[in-house]
Amino acid sequence: MFDKNSFPSPNARRREILLGVGAASALAAAGQPVWAQSGELVVSNWGGDWNDRTVRFIEAPLVESRGIKIVRALNMEPERKTKLLAERGLPRGSIDVAHFSAGDAFDLNEQDVLEQLDLKKIPNYASVRPGLRAPYFVPWVFGGVTLAYNPKFIKEPPTSLAELWNPKYAGKLGVLDQSYYNWIYMAALAGGGKMNQVEPGFAKLVEMKRTMQPKIYPTHQQLAAAFASEDVWISANYSARIAQWAKDGVSVRSSYPKEGAVTIVFGATMPKRARNKDAAYLYLNALLDPKGLGGYATASMYAPATNNAQLSDEVRAAIDFTPAQHATLQNPDYGYQSKNIAKWQEWWNKEFKG
Repeated sequence: MFDKNSFPSPNARRREILLGVGAASALAAAGQPVWAQSGELVVSNWGGDWNDRTVRFIEAPLVESRGIKIVRALNMEPERKTKLLAERGLPRGSIDVAHFSAGDAFDLNEQDVLEQLDLKKIPNYASVRPGLRAPYFVPWVFGGVTLAYNPKFIKEPPTSLAELWNPKYAGKLGVLDQSYYNWIYMAALAGGGKMNQVEPGFAKLVEMKRTMQPKIYPTHQQLAAAFASEDVWISANYSARIAQWAKDGVSVRSSYPKEGAVTIVFGATMPKRARNKDAAYLYLNALLDPKGLGGYATASMYAPATNNAQLSDEVRAAIDFTPAQHATLQNPDYGYQSKNIAKWQEWWNKEFKG
């Protein structure tokens, strides 16, 4: 999701662009809230195809077309979090909207960084699925971590996380470094642990390192390339990513594990120190636009967080989970994750990658 070439200049200058009365009238006529009438909006997001789709389906047609100038600060979530924490004590911050996973948003809210949202200013929020809601977070899309395999070499779809430890695939297992926490969760489930009791997972990961000789890849794109070159036969990743790779011609398929898929929810937040809160509200509402979100979900293969996104029945069946799968989704305990994730990453870097 991240493209280092997408970084804007760190010296990018903020400037206000006032919309005239005519622009405000156009907003009202279009049924858009008129409280977002001015200026420049700084949005911090991932880069690469993630940002490209955000621009295509949401930012350009639904925000910039209203006269809001978006300044894009593209980076990875640790950098985003560090910046927001550093600006916590300032009168005004440098970011108006920040994209995060639900877990990172929970962590920042616990540290008093995020605005408690006025949902009257986000009318599209009414269509968000109840289980995904939080007062400081606008959920956008969600997915789950499923098994990824090359059907050329693995004829029968794997049905258990245990297949990630199958010695038949030693040297052909790919691991995604940026999703280390998901690998800890999966190892815990495979080792008899739980989503709020991951200790059994560490021993399983030590076993994986010793017996499977996993190949570790920094990004989704590099893992996809490893599948394409047949250096990797099996892995695990977000079902949406696997579907994208298959759509792009990579020999890879997704299989739902019997232990359940670890869920991931993506969305956006407004920092308390945001400068342009009116425009931020317009942006957050645009994320949940039925047509825009339907287009984004179709292109990204992530399931929409709302129940009214405009999707064809065929696409909806392809990107969402079945009722039986929904019943076994493994949802992180964000409080437990927030308390432990720093030491998980330290362990991962020293013991699994080292």
